[in-house]
Amino acid sequence: MAKDVELHSPDFASRKRIGRSGWSSPKALSRSLLLGSVLFSLGLISLLTGHIASDIEWSQFRGRWRSKKGGYRVPIDIWKSEFSNLYYGCSDRGPNFRPAVREGRSNGYLLIATSGGLNQQRTGITDAVVVARILNATLVVPELDHDSFWKDESDFANIFDVNWFISSLSKDVTIIKRIPDKVMRSMEKPPYTMRPPRKSTPEYYLDVALPILLRRRALQLTKFDYRLINELDEELQKLRCRVNYHALRFTKPIQGLGQKLVKKMRRMSPRFIAIHLRFEPDMLAFSGCYYGGGDKERYELSEIRKRWETLPDLNAEDERDRGKCPLTPFEVGLMLRALGFRNNTYIYVASGEIYGGEDTLRPLRNLFPNFYNKEMLAGEDLKPYLPFSSRLAAIDYIVSDESDVFVTNNNGNMAKILAGRRRYMGHKRTIRPNAKKLSSLFKGRMRMNWKTFSNKVKSAQKGFMGEPDEMRPGRGEFHEFPTSCICRTTAVAEGLPKLGTTRGETLPTLTK
Repeated sequence: MAKDVELHSPDFASRKRIGRSGWSSPKALSRSLLLGSVLFSLGLISLLTGHIASDIEWSQFRGRWRSKKGGYRVPIDIWKSEFSNLYYGCSDRGPNFRPAVREGRSNGYLLIATSGGLNQQRTGITDAVVVARILNATLVVPELDHDSFWKDESDFANIFDVNWFISSLSKDVTIIKRIPDKVMRSMEKPPYTMRPPRKSTPEYYLDVALPILLRRRALQLTKFDYRLINELDEELQKLRCRVNYHALRFTKPIQGLGQKLVKKMRRMSPRFIAIHLRFEPDMLAFSGCYYGGGDKERYELSEIRKRWETLPDLNAEDERDRGKCPLTPFEVGLMLRALGFRNNTYIYVASGEIYGGEDTLRPLRNLFPNFYNKEMLAGEDLKPYLPFSSRLAAIDYIVSDESDVFVTNNNGNMAKILAGRRRYMGHKRTIRPNAKKLSSLFKGRMRMNWKTFSNKVKSAQKGFMGEPDEMRPGRGEFHEFPTSCICRTTAVAEGLPKLGTTRGETLPTLTK
């Protein structure tokens, strides 16, 4: 190294210029040259090591699978983000958030009819509270959808603790179980019914819904799912979090059975993965994807697809290339093994009816023999819940929420809701397949060895592992990325950049 430095030193070009007037003697020049070379070498080494240290530091911060130079380093902790303890949920109301308007002084009664399955209805319930707050209305406990694909006759009180829901939000919105009979008899007309457009703004509700509410005293909003815009004032976003993560508590029987299944998983293994396969016939039909089942599959899924009259004709191969198709159970298993989960890992599969049944699940079982679901763990305890799909979904929700790692297989309602909740509850590891990049890898996996395939999967999954730096204000649905409700502590980890925000400060943008 010293020789290379000497050959490029300016002193080398003047070594033959020897004289007394400002010129060094050969002996002095030699000492000077040696000292300069050493200093230059030390400086260069310091510069290089500084870059390397900085590179490693940033690599650690961003996931540690790959440094900026492109070489693979120490594997990421696939079970838990090393930065999760620096973040926590923060949704307390601000000091200027005025108390709820009492029933007698409100602008009227707001009735809500939700739509869809359990988690789709959950978004509607959450936004119903916010809309009631915007309108200064008294909210009647929302009605659940009984007529959707799932045909579940459960009411709100069959799934959620209704008394807790009312009391925990009493400072935000006045909520009652039903409109008093005296008020109903005094109304000249029944409640006015309307369906707001999707993603309506607060101004829409103030300009359109409020005048009707004031005139009729009661207003019913139907098909209420995603009927409120994603971006809201921060205090209203925090209210969304208080509803979703605190007020919507499952009934004691559902919560008890869910926790019982969690304890069974924990007795078998100190940590486990929950996988929301979402490989049910309705999901595959809706996606327009094809999985190699021939004419039988095409006919069966096309018949189910007729439920949605407005769905366009789709090219299955194009949809897969765009990353719009759920992975097969086998592909989910391959992804997890490539990421580093061993075949002795315990997995809990949260799912309804899997299209193709046991034949579809067998390759996943072969990759992860320690395979369980609610039917296997609950046994006879599950019988009372079997006629009710939403209650079954609630049990899967509880076990998935308590898991060490949650794996989604699409970006549907349960995936979004649970991903957001797990971020709020401490950035528990949540893995969402990067289906667009993975689809090409699965097609070509037989043309590469396992090590190459594994490295490519890890590369594809950077940014899809539930790390805190994936949180960016304005990204995606608020239910999945509740940035207004995530705070981070002031902490300095050894060898890592100082995050530097104070406890209670909401998460700022982390640049990619």
